[in-house]
Amino acid sequence: MYRILRLGMVSLLFTGIVDAQVLKYTDARNLLMVGKACSSKEYYHRLDTALFKDLPPKIKYLSTFSCGLAIGFMTNSSVIAAEWEVKPDKPSPNLSAIAHKGLDLYIERNGIWEFAGVGKPELNSTRSKSIIVQEMDDTPKKCLLYLPLFSETKTLKIGVEEGSEIVALPYPFEKKVLVYGSSIVHGAEASRAGTTYVAKLSRRAGIDFINLGFSGNARMENSMADCLADIKADAYILDCVPNATAQQISERTAYLVETIRNKHPEAPIIVMQSIAMDIGNFNLKIKSDLRIKDETIRNEVEKLCKRGVKKLYFIEGKDLIGKDHEGTGDGIHPNDLGFERMAAYLEPKLMEILNNNE
Repeated sequence: MYRILRLGMVSLLFTGIVDAQVLKYTDARNLLMVGKACSSKEYYHRLDTALFKDLPPKIKYLSTFSCGLAIGFMTNSSVIAAEWEVKPDKPSPNLSAIAHKGLDLYIERNGIWEFAGVGKPELNSTRSKSIIVQEMDDTPKKCLLYLPLFSETKTLKIGVEEGSEIVALPYPFEKKVLVYGSSIVHGAEASRAGTTYVAKLSRRAGIDFINLGFSGNARMENSMADCLADIKADAYILDCVPNATAQQISERTAYLVETIRNKHPEAPIIVMQSIAMDIGNFNLKIKSDLRIKDETIRNEVEKLCKRGVKKLYFIEGKDLIGKDHEGTGDGIHPNDLGFERMAAYLEPKLMEILNNNE
């Protein structure tokens, strides 16, 4: 009885909010898209895989996820809502429902992007409708609405009050940095789409960081190297040690780096070691395997530098999420604390590299 009454009250509350506000909805495709590598036929896909036919099938599938994409708009509405649809799929045990197929809104205040609210998804449906934030003042606001991390977004409409304005946000970034990597880049264990280290860096640094994280599938294949090299960016970050074996790292790093370098001779290429995964705190084999992979990537970068590859940088991973073993959710993937530590550690290093290459 209590459960039925409680659900009924929640339903009435939500209905009351909607009835109290007359909202108009704008197709998000008429606003600004940020975080996208290049244009594609499917608006909410990260890559147009038809252009890269040799990519592994799982990469093509993961490219349909809207991870890292955000809609930029300006509005003076006191309410922001959304209606959206995702493709049916199985939820990941690593993710909250909000990270999996919900929305995450940030609003700029005094030059800083601050969390404003979430679009809560319907758990048993691919279609959702949610009030994200309400009872705000009517001053103009710059907004970034992050799309789901691990779902394919099919449609999205943003709702504001009748009589208010909603327009595309002018493109707010001066540079674009591409990040290629594993589920850590993708955002597994993030509580919301805006709390991945890639999204945090984008808001803090004022740079359009492109999230090409592919959960479980960042193995540095030659076809992936060719794909990355075809995407123009001001810098390239390679964070793929967690998924690749030591042998794959040894065999594939040179082709990956040199392929990007040949197409983009002036762009910095930054190679990262893995985070120190907490699952290896007591498991000595996992700890040893990760150490071997980290040393292998270091050796490969050193060899490339000795061969004359310019503007190639290396970032160690041991301090990325701290040393108290509280920075992961499952021992492998950073939680929000771990992502915050990654962003704080990486931001000054990346900004120094980018500023020195202007």
